[in-house]
Amino acid sequence: MLSADYLKDKVFSDREALWTVQLTQPKQNQLVLVAEFDGVFCGFICAFGANHPTFGTIIDNLHVKLANKGQGTGSRLLAAAASWALENYSAHDLYLEVLACNPKAMGFYQAKGAKNIATQYWHTPCDNQAKEYVFSWGSADNLLRGLA
Repeated sequence: MLSADYLKDKVFSDREALWTVQLTQPKQNQLVLVAEFDGVFCGFICAFGANHPTFGTIIDNLHVKLANKGQGTGSRLLAAAASWALENYSAHDLYLEVLACNPKAMGFYQAKGAKNIATQYWHTPCDNQAKEYVFSWGSADNLLRGLA
């Protein structure tokens, strides 16, 4: 879905530019949390409250380092983001988008109570189209119950 040229020559500078802005000039509705274990980075989550008029608050990024998967890091990050969303955007549903080529992520979110509610296409930075699914918990409280 991402071209070899983009991955080889452009992805680092593109991601660096995006995250530099997001971390130095955060939007008012943005949350970024980092997970650490013994002072070592394990993963992070980024969310935007009331991001979409229909779907609500988005979990925009959730990444856990491979060495830390299966240890509850992703679930703890989701719980923290859901608590933030419930406190600040309780009138909005909570959702995320998952690329169709990522069945492990889909399984993880479904195990946490998310439901596939839509199919759409992501316009990639290298001008490709990638099929993705919208998964929603409805309210952030539903996600918290799914994590209990």
